[in-house]
Amino acid sequence: MLFLNTPNNSNYRYIALKTNQIMNEQNYANHARYVKGFHFLLGSLLIIGILSSFVYVWEQWSAKEDIFGPVLMALLFICGLQLFWYSRQFAIKAQDRAIRAEENLRYFILTSKQLDRKITMGQIVALRFAPDEEFLELVDRTVNENLSPVEIKKAIRNWKADHHRA
Repeated sequence: MLFLNTPNNSNYRYIALKTNQIMNEQNYANHARYVKGFHFLLGSLLIIGILSSFVYVWEQWSAKEDIFGPVLMALLFICGLQLFWYSRQFAIKAQDRAIRAEENLRYFILTSKQLDRKITMGQIVALRFAPDEEFLELVDRTVNENLSPVEIKKAIRNWKADHHRA
């Protein structure tokens, strides 16, 4: 819930708005989350920086100049690129663990059984978008037909949005 303050005769009243009403409806076509400043800006700057630093190392080495500074710069960009990559991977791995627990609990609540161990993490992540009415059918289809995560997401008729993912 989002609460907005609105003045009313020097008293404040709160208007509650559901956050999913503010955001566009989520579906297969728009469910991927990209943070422009992180994914596009920082990622591009790191790639430009690493390529430029390699060119600088090559130029200095070809000219028989001191290459300590350019090599150090290249190493720093390599470290930055690894930080960029692993910071995202660590967040996704933590989120995957939470999703596995949530979906296993949801399946247990609906069936009094645990999810089949044949279902992969990618399939579980895809199943989280299915509402309860479609969830059990999709789990059965996933186990029997070995549906891919993309096939699972495309099979969902009434998308259950997830606006809180990393």
